[in-house]
Amino acid sequence: MIRLLLAGTLAFLAYRLARKTIDEVPGDIDPLLLPASRSDRDALRRQSAAMGVDPRR
Repeated sequence: MIRLLLAGTLAFLAYRLARKTIDEVPGDIDPLLLPASRSDRDALRRQSAAMGVDPRR
């Protein structure tokens, strides 16, 4: 019974710590940077070719 109470308390504290950490992150941060779409990559190649430079990877 005491082990169950300790496990529940530990889980609750972990939850509260995670919520506090998440709430402190500003809203303007993009958490996941998605790869550029195919059209964006093609546009970069055309732009680089027009400038006479190969795009870097």
